[in-house]
Amino acid sequence: MKSLLLKWNQISLVKRILVGLIIGILLAVTIPDSAAWISIFGSLFVGALKAVAPLLVLFLVMSAIAKHKSGKKTNIKTIVILYAIATFSAGLIAVIASFIFPITLTLTTGAEDVAPPSGIVEVLQTILFNLVANPVDALINANYIGILAWALVLGVALKKAADSTKDLISNFSDAITEIVKWVISFAPIGIMGLVFDAISTSGLSALLDYGTLLLLLLGCFFFIALVINPLIVYLYIRKNPYPLVFKTLRVSGLTAFFTRSSAANIPVNMRLCEELGLDKNTYSVSIPLGGTVNMAGAAVTISILTLAAVNTLGIEVDFATALILSVLSAVSAAGASGVSGGSLLLIPLACSLFGISNDIAMQVVGVGFIIGVLQDSFETALNSSSDVLFTATAEYARKRKEGQDFTINTKNAI
Repeated sequence: MKSLLLKWNQISLVKRILVGLIIGILLAVTIPDSAAWISIFGSLFVGALKAVAPLLVLFLVMSAIAKHKSGKKTNIKTIVILYAIATFSAGLIAVIASFIFPITLTLTTGAEDVAPPSGIVEVLQTILFNLVANPVDALINANYIGILAWALVLGVALKKAADSTKDLISNFSDAITEIVKWVISFAPIGIMGLVFDAISTSGLSALLDYGTLLLLLLGCFFFIALVINPLIVYLYIRKNPYPLVFKTLRVSGLTAFFTRSSAANIPVNMRLCEELGLDKNTYSVSIPLGGTVNMAGAAVTISILTLAAVNTLGIEVDFATALILSVLSAVSAAGASGVSGGSLLLIPLACSLFGISNDIAMQVVGVGFIIGVLQDSFETALNSSSDVLFTATAEYARKRKEGQDFTINTKNAI
């Protein structure tokens, strides 16, 4: 039995998730009544995600901010601005796409208990009160806006703390990230239960919902990678951006697609920056930072899945609220973990804007894991490749501003 489990764990997570997906579909189609107990695995998986997500957000964001060193003359300021512009643009594009192609989901229980907000004033009031919530209460009640606010404040306050203190916080962050990996390792079994429950309850039509949702997500990913990001790069360097874009996608994006982890792809990005001849003092900071806060793909996922939940529950969204969602998805994306599926854990933060309960939000997270075989791979490829793209853009933009000539090393760009 031990050797069997060892062999199972040696199989890639993507393949294991596919196995769980197929088994869940087959059981739901063939013996839905006899295998009803299978759905408990989905509930347990969602429960584990709900338990670890608040701590993940708190320590990951707090550690990233506390360990950021100031005073060094680098391009970090420009890179952070680029990260922010790209992530906000991604969230905005996702919101626009969701308005043009509205998606609804198949939820199992809890939808009848939702009380949608009456308007933008109530939404803003909810945000303000959540921001000043007691930190312990925010953790207990999964108030992600409050958790993110406290993580930001504590991170800034701890920037002057002793290195030993920062290392301790970093160790906690690493430990929780490891726990997330353990939880996600059970994703095949959890997804089997979630798929079984969805199909046995709603029929095979649930798969169509997931298929259209996946197409919308991938369409946004490709549009951002091939249109929005190149446009941002061109505005800064005033040269053809596509050779650099294709090289980052080929070297960084391809490996990130298979590792499905921005954190795991950091060494690849470091080597690519060295190959591009970039300043080591800059990319040694910007690449690890980007692995945590540069999450355009995560902003897309958060926005689209949140609005899918909103559409499912029949909540009306005006332009002002949609703009707030774009900002919130960008901010919350910065708290997404550098491991597989990390952005999905931030969906409840955005859902809280519309009065959607944490239970329903975590059902949406479960849907995200069902399509995560492709969604998370493409999302990570976009996130990780743009870390190098914007690090290079900032350096080339500085050289252009100073009147220096620069050549982009784009050998084997495609």
